[in-house]
Amino acid sequence: MKNIAIQGVKGCFHEQAARLFYGRNGLDNPQIVECDTFEGLYTSMDRGSADAAVMAIENTVSGGLLPNFELLRKYDRKIKGEVFLRIQQNLMAIPGQNIRDIREVRTHYMAINQTREFFKDYPWIRLVESEDTAKSAAQIANEGLMGIGAVASTLAAELYGLEMLAESIETYKQNFTRFLILDDSMSVDKSEVNKVSMCFTLPHTAGSLAHVLTILSFYGMNLTRIQSLPIPGHEWQYFFYVDIKFEDYQRYTQAIAAVRPLMEDLNVLGEYVAAI
Repeated sequence: MKNIAIQGVKGCFHEQAARLFYGRNGLDNPQIVECDTFEGLYTSMDRGSADAAVMAIENTVSGGLLPNFELLRKYDRKIKGEVFLRIQQNLMAIPGQNIRDIREVRTHYMAINQTREFFKDYPWIRLVESEDTAKSAAQIANEGLMGIGAVASTLAAELYGLEMLAESIETYKQNFTRFLILDDSMSVDKSEVNKVSMCFTLPHTAGSLAHVLTILSFYGMNLTRIQSLPIPGHEWQYFFYVDIKFEDYQRYTQAIAAVRPLMEDLNVLGEYVAAI
């Protein structure tokens, strides 16, 4: 049995992502370790209460979770995989009610932002920001709160015995979150590896980034994401976080060998199999 740390409570989208990834890899019932913060994922692994962690890193609507990029660099835990989860928001409540009985809905602020268009048709419903989607569902169920709904995952409704009042109420249906798998016990066959995440800095000289990108392009590396974050205490200097997809592992190692002399503080955050 494997203990998987997630940010949030049981029934949240992190648990859905954990179940999806590990279910595809032969572990249908991972034990979930709840963490209040993303940094708590690493603390749980360091203390031995979790064997691995699943951490959100970017969303197709709201973009990257910038503090989580810093955590990847700060802690020595390699990325061993990724999973993309469609974020489907659902309105739920204690069974026996309909949507006209609901006067208040509690959920995370991102879920509120993703469902405002739906609630314009129900002006009597007050939207209240909470810490977590699934935690709101759990609170309503545990306290038997009538007239109050939650916006959360289908898994949350199932776990906490709530009834669906409206499904898939998010404005943008193509709303996906990418989650990273941090699992030291997981081995990845290099013959299957086709994606790498890395972090590096560059000399503060004109054209340094363009030079690196040109070389990567020459070797056929497909840059799927680049994120820059300022280096504290160093004016106008940045950490660059990049994701690269490739078809040939040997060609990839040649590309890294070619650009390494141009980089400073190169940190390979993980080599793994791309989800898409």
